[in-house]
Amino acid sequence: MKKKKIQNIIIGIIAISIVVAIGVYNYSLDQTKQKGLQFGVELEQIQVEVKELQTKFYSEKTRWEEGDITKEELSKFYESHVEEFEKTIAKYDMLTPPELFESSVDLLKISSETQLESDTEFIKWIKTGDESAKVRSDTQFQESLEYEMLGLVEFYSAKTGIKNYDESEDFEAPQMGLTQKVIQVAENMKRQCDNKFKNESGNFDTDEIEIDWFNCVNDAQKWKIDHLP
Repeated sequence: MKKKKIQNIIIGIIAISIVVAIGVYNYSLDQTKQKGLQFGVELEQIQVEVKELQTKFYSEKTRWEEGDITKEELSKFYESHVEEFEKTIAKYDMLTPPELFESSVDLLKISSETQLESDTEFIKWIKTGDESAKVRSDTQFQESLEYEMLGLVEFYSAKTGIKNYDESEDFEAPQMGLTQKVIQVAENMKRQCDNKFKNESGNFDTDEIEIDWFNCVNDAQKWKIDHLP
């Protein structure tokens, strides 16, 4: 119960930070400003939805623990939770962020995807009592927070990197520290590939799974190349 409250507090603090961060940036040119404001509103709404999903996720578990709902009702709710979370994550791809903010959106999306993986393992633990699933859930939860904080750092970096300019000038993205963050995120993505596709012996159960792992690692490598400054 204590851990759940701490998790909810952390989620709440991060969500508030994101809302504050998104709400304060602006641009010099009216057209660009409007585009930025629209993007900010849409991104803020996604992050609010993620926070609401997570708050409900843990509150329903508490209701089950207190006997207010049955395990079957909890399982049914978790099925709808996963579906709703997937729909929310898909909204990141519908955003049209200014170029400077593309990396922050990528990181926030990865954070939400990792949180969903954590939730899925948590559900598995609830249904089966598999303690290894609970460990994976906790690990992925922490990774999700790390991605989210990196996303915030990236957002602030882009925000503070904006300067006044006229129509002949381009945005200049800040470079300091960005390379290290990109490499760190890519390595975490590759570790997730290992966790998802390799068995406890570090091998593959089938050739098809090995191919899926190979594609997953390639995607992580491509992400790194695309985002390195």
